[in-house]
Amino acid sequence: MRIDLHNHTELCCHATGSIDDYIAKAIEQNIDVYGFSCHGPMEFDPSFRMKLSEFPKYCETILKAKQKYLDQIEILLGLEVDFILKKEKLLEKSVLEAKLDYLIGSVHFIDDWGFDNPEFIGEYAKKDMTQCWKLYLESVSQMAQSGYFQIVGHFDLLKIFGHKPPKCLKPLVISTLQAIRDNQMALEINAAGLRKPVKETYPDREILEIAKKLEIPITFGSDAHSVEQVGFGYETCLHLAKMVGYEKAVFFREKIPFFVSI
Repeated sequence: MRIDLHNHTELCCHATGSIDDYIAKAIEQNIDVYGFSCHGPMEFDPSFRMKLSEFPKYCETILKAKQKYLDQIEILLGLEVDFILKKEKLLEKSVLEAKLDYLIGSVHFIDDWGFDNPEFIGEYAKKDMTQCWKLYLESVSQMAQSGYFQIVGHFDLLKIFGHKPPKCLKPLVISTLQAIRDNQMALEINAAGLRKPVKETYPDREILEIAKKLEIPITFGSDAHSVEQVGFGYETCLHLAKMVGYEKAVFFREKIPFFVSI
C-alpha cells in the first residue's frame, strides 16, 4: 500500500494548486492513502500558515474531498503544527483538540530563527551548529513528550543546507528517538530533502537504522507544496525503508494507528 501523509494547500500561503488537483495527481501516482497536513494556525510567523479563522473551512473542504473521492482514494485530514521550544503557549488548543486524523509535529524554529527558510540562511555563519543541534533535538524530544502529535515531521530538518548533526551528538539523537518511541509516535520518511541542498531524505539512513532497532514505526510524506511534488521521491523513500528492514508503515484515522505492508 502506498501512503503519503504530508501535503499542503494554498492556505499555508506558500503552496500552489487546488485540492482537487493534488488528489488527481495522487490518484495518478497510485497512492492509496493521501493526507493533507497544511501548516496549522498559530500566532507566530503568520505569512507561512493558515489563519485560525480559516481552520474550519480547511477541515470542511478536506472532509468534502474525502467523500467526493471515496471510491478512488482514501483522503485523510491532518495538520502540520509547529512546536517551538519554550513557546509552547503558542499552540492553539482548538487545533490540538480538533477532530483530525493526525497531527504532524514539526520543528522549524530555534527561538525566532526559521532555519529552513533560505531568507535567513546567512544566520548559519553566526551560529554554533553543535549548540543549534542540541536545541533542535531537545525541541523534537519535548514535542514528542507533549503527547499531542502522532507523527514527527522531517526528523533532521536542520541539515537542510548541509549542516548535519555532529557525530558527538549521536547519544542525543538516540535519546530523542527514544522519546519518540516512548510516546508512541511514528517517524515520517520525508522526500522533501531530496529537493533541498542536502539532497537526501529526512531522516538519513543512519538515523533510520537506529529508529528500526528501537521499533519506531514509519510513514511516508512527499511534503508537497505544488501538484508536481505529489508523490515525489516515493520510490527512494520506500527503497530506504526496505533496506533498513521495515516491512510495514502506519497511517492514522481519528488518531488511531493502522499498519499496512509496504
